[in-house]
Amino acid sequence: MAERLSAREAIALLTDDFTDDVTVEVTGEVTVEVTGDGTSDGPADGPLGWEGYDASHALAAARTGESESVVHGTAVVDGQRCVLVAFEFGFLGGSLGRRTGDRLVAAYRRARECRLPLVSLVATGGSRMQEGMVALTQLQRVAAETVALREAAVPHVAVLRDPATGGGWATVGAGADVVLALPSAQIGFAGSRVRPPDADPAAYTAEGQWAAGHVDTLVPGLELRAAVGRWLRLLTGGGPRLAAAPVGPPPALAEVSAPATGWEAVALARAPERPRAGAYLDAYVEGRAEIRGDRCGGVDPGMRCGFGWYEGRVVAYAAQGGTPTRPAGYRTAARLVRLADRLGIPVLTLVDTPGAANDAEAERAGAGPAIAEVFAAIAAARVPVTSLLIGEGGSGGALALAAAGNTWATPDSYFSVIAPELAAAILKRPPEQAPATADQLRLRPQDLVELGVVRGIVPRRA
Repeated sequence: MAERLSAREAIALLTDDFTDDVTVEVTGEVTVEVTGDGTSDGPADGPLGWEGYDASHALAAARTGESESVVHGTAVVDGQRCVLVAFEFGFLGGSLGRRTGDRLVAAYRRARECRLPLVSLVATGGSRMQEGMVALTQLQRVAAETVALREAAVPHVAVLRDPATGGGWATVGAGADVVLALPSAQIGFAGSRVRPPDADPAAYTAEGQWAAGHVDTLVPGLELRAAVGRWLRLLTGGGPRLAAAPVGPPPALAEVSAPATGWEAVALARAPERPRAGAYLDAYVEGRAEIRGDRCGGVDPGMRCGFGWYEGRVVAYAAQGGTPTRPAGYRTAARLVRLADRLGIPVLTLVDTPGAANDAEAERAGAGPAIAEVFAAIAAARVPVTSLLIGEGGSGGALALAAAGNTWATPDSYFSVIAPELAAAILKRPPEQAPATADQLRLRPQDLVELGVVRGIVPRRA
């Protein structure tokens, strides 16, 4: 189990400076003045008249020094200004009640109105039973503010502490653009007391959620300030002016010339020693931070997506690693493109796959819909997308990541409607006819330029 920090301890761990902002809040159209003990005008024992609720509330305030389960204000994290929300688990389990909702709404709105990124330090057991459905409907309020924040192109980074469960995880946490988690933290929609008795406990941990693609990065507490600061710099590094022009394609890394034949092009692209996406990212994209997973329970290790600095500005990247791309990979890439588009950050894709994964598991996971999703995300992007073919371009599984009208190729790459061996088999040709079929497919980089499929062949790195 992760160390349980109070809201103030978590704030101190993360921030350079913090200014509290909880003296006046808004509930609908009614301004609520917060008193010293955290109470406000309203029915005794809350909206349900739950006997003893006022006393429990007062005891929680005395024990924690807080007037509610959420603290919010403006902060500086690693030099970056933001609006900060921190849950106090010691206050009635960090649960969400009406007043908690007021504070969350106030924080989201302040972030939107001031155009400051929102950072949420989540530690909650869920909705407050003593307020019944009034408490649960706070999730709808948070969801509405999440939508408004996204429409205003204001980024949201969530840090999951211990525990992060129930509606707080399902709205504030999982609704963020980037989700970080402290190692060993308990994370899950179902809290520890309401799970099936035979449930696998590993599924409810930060590590389990990371493995399933619901958490982007596990960050130890001492590294949290630098990690959040890096994300804030990257996610606020876009905008209409910077996204107006596409980034240029990276130069080729391999010292090879354009192939003489189609089969030579295939051999160059399949060479084990050929530079892969990792080499291109290391050579050209600095200060990277990666997102992970499709938020549907899937992770494709062969697809790397994230943000970094390239050509002096922030760029979002989606890079295939040379393996058959799985549905989770396409959905993660689509998630990346949509986020970059919303924040005004140009996109760079590195295309390299023999094709989409075609096993039964991939079909059950929705290979077709996932490919359609990334096609649509790139087609709908308002920010410029630049694509570089760095290896194999196997059919629609590769084309899905290629920008129409702004795709380039390296000399050691090829793009084909189908692999030459498969084309020969479909045409009922013997296997030895695959090289000749490769020539007929006109899949060499120079053929692709002539056909208008790619804009040009990038030169080698100087």
